[in-house]
Amino acid sequence: MTPSHARLASHADFRRVARSRLPASIFDYFDGGAGDEITLHANEAAFAAVHLPQRVMVDVSTTTTASDLVGDPAAMPLALAPVGFGGLLCRRGEVQAARAADRAKVPFCLSANSICSIEETARVARRPWWFQLYMMRDRDVVADLLRRAWDSGSRTLVFTVDLATPGIRRRDIRNELFRGTTPAKLASYICHPRWLVDVGLRGMPHTFGNLAPYVEARSLAGFGGWLLRQFDAAVTWPDIAWLRGQWRGRLVIKGILDSRDAAMALDAGADAIVVSNHGGRQLDSVAPTAVALPAIARAVDGRAPLLVDGGVRSGHDVLKALLLGADGVLIGRAWAYAAAAGGEAAIVAMLARFQTELRTAMALAGLPNVDAIRAMRRPPFDSGVMACDKSSIDI
Repeated sequence: MTPSHARLASHADFRRVARSRLPASIFDYFDGGAGDEITLHANEAAFAAVHLPQRVMVDVSTTTTASDLVGDPAAMPLALAPVGFGGLLCRRGEVQAARAADRAKVPFCLSANSICSIEETARVARRPWWFQLYMMRDRDVVADLLRRAWDSGSRTLVFTVDLATPGIRRRDIRNELFRGTTPAKLASYICHPRWLVDVGLRGMPHTFGNLAPYVEARSLAGFGGWLLRQFDAAVTWPDIAWLRGQWRGRLVIKGILDSRDAAMALDAGADAIVVSNHGGRQLDSVAPTAVALPAIARAVDGRAPLLVDGGVRSGHDVLKALLLGADGVLIGRAWAYAAAAGGEAAIVAMLARFQTELRTAMALAGLPNVDAIRAMRRPPFDSGVMACDKSSIDI
């Protein structure tokens, strides 16, 4: 941990620094959610409402956070979630995140909507990495992205299913995000000269990043229009069979918030499921992921690994997620803020904080390893956990 990051002790600290270093429209894109951002804030509140157990006089002298995530070994049950346009956070942001994940020995998931290409990211990866995609109208683009990911060494596909249409994100509307350079944006960029030079000018040699080979548009507005047209509202579960024909590796279905959809994902051939509401960026006022997780865990009943994202802000939250039924977590905003705060070094520092917090929480809860956590939650969720009207939850 570098001295400049040693005093960043919490998620809020990294967010504060990120806000100071990013132009307002860029910060709002990563920080914001859909609608009134009710779900965005409820995700955090739901995890905050969970009470951890405290057990004493247990030998926790060899506490370890080591785990397995969808077949890949990890130093802790955590992966870096796919973050679209992560290269706007710092210079070649996805590459820096991949390197940080390698150093922390956790998986990194590259978004299809990345500034750094699949090939560029793969060149720096020394450990297994995942690739995220959603179904586009142009199936030839989907097929080619999958081919590129496979040829570059990825063996785990995280397929996002909650993007039938993009959510209404009011911050982006107010900031005219995809309308090119406006006077307000230009003023914001000028007020952040370090970002403007290092990221805006030097860090983005290909404006449309990973999707550049498929986009004929020459402007940001044109690219935004192309991207919006690619969302396919006609996608249904039978389309997963076509996807399976294109992808030989592990298939993780991301965006499940209902136990019935979890069952259908398994029937469609999912190797793992991510309980997710897209970080509160799609349909506002849906259930927080910590609320939805226990029922989905009961429905899955160990038939496939179960991950969760949305509102995970600390190592304590990781432990809460595991006790509520998850096998691991994905973190998105946490690494995004760290990237903006200081690139690879800051992401490594943030991940070290998560691991230290998780190990400490496990020790104080009398849980020396992940197997002990899983054993503690059997029989699962017998306390009526996460009812929406409860102010706090005991496990």
